[in-house]
Amino acid sequence: MKKVDTPTVYLVASDFDKTLSFNDSGLCLSEILGVPGFEERVEGLATTNLVQQGAELAYLLRHDPAFRRVRREDLIAAGKAVSLKHHVDLLGKILANGVPGYRFPFYVISAGPAEVVRSALEGIVPPDHVFGTEFEFDNSTGEISSVARVRAGYGKVMVLQEIEARLRTSSDRTVYIGDGSSDFYVMRHVNSGDGITIAVSESKSIGRIAKRTVLSADALSVLVPILEDVAGWDSAQIRALFAQHGLRVHDWDKIRTDWLTFHEETDVPEMELAS
Repeated sequence: MKKVDTPTVYLVASDFDKTLSFNDSGLCLSEILGVPGFEERVEGLATTNLVQQGAELAYLLRHDPAFRRVRREDLIAAGKAVSLKHHVDLLGKILANGVPGYRFPFYVISAGPAEVVRSALEGIVPPDHVFGTEFEFDNSTGEISSVARVRAGYGKVMVLQEIEARLRTSSDRTVYIGDGSSDFYVMRHVNSGDGITIAVSESKSIGRIAKRTVLSADALSVLVPILEDVAGWDSAQIRALFAQHGLRVHDWDKIRTDWLTFHEETDVPEMELAS
C-alpha cells in the first residue's frame, strides 16, 4: 500500500476590523443607529486609559446611552453592512483547501462583537471558527445586560492558545494577521513562539512588531508571506496560483522601509580628524 504523506498543519488566525474589512464594524453600527461621532467617542475612551485598546466598542455598547438600545438583530445587520476587502471569500477557500503538503485551518479573532463578525463572514468562515466579544442579552428587553468575554489584548492570546490546543499544533506553526493596537499582545506572543506575524497596516507601531508587512486592498495579499515563508514558494508559483483563479498580479513591489526621525542637537562637540 502506498504511504500517504500527512500534510503539515499551520494555524492561520486573523483580526477582522481593517484586516479583512475596510472599515471598523463599530462605525457601521453607529451609522445604522444614526449615532454620530463614533470615532471621537473611541478617541475619548483611549485618552482616559480606562478601557483596554480594542475594547472601546464593547464599552460603548454597555455604557453609552446612545448605544444602549442595540439589540442582537442590530449587530447582525451591522455585519451585513460591513464592506469586506476584495476576495475575502477566495482567501477562505484557498486556505480551506490548502496547498500540496500543507493545511491551513483559518480562524478569525476579533475584538468586535461576535454577532457582527459572524454575520459579515457568513458563508465564508464557519461560525465556530469566528471568535469575537460576547454579550449577554436581557430576555425581557433584548438589551445587552453584560459583557461575557472581550477578545482584545491578552484575550486574543487566550483564544489562540485554545485553538492551538484543539488543533494540536505547536506555536511555531501559527500565523497571525492583524493591523492595530488590539493585535500587539497576540503578535508578541506569536513572535515569542517563533510563529509568523503579518501586518496589513502602515502603522509604524504594528510594523515594528510584525515579521512581515503586506499592504493591499485585496485580502489575498496575505497569502504571499504565508506561501513564501511556510511553503517555500517563489513569486512565479504564487502568481500561477492567483492565475488559476482568474487573477493577475498587476503591481507587486517588494521594498524595505526604514523609518528615521532626526532632531537638531545643540552644542554638538567637534570631531577631531586624524591628519
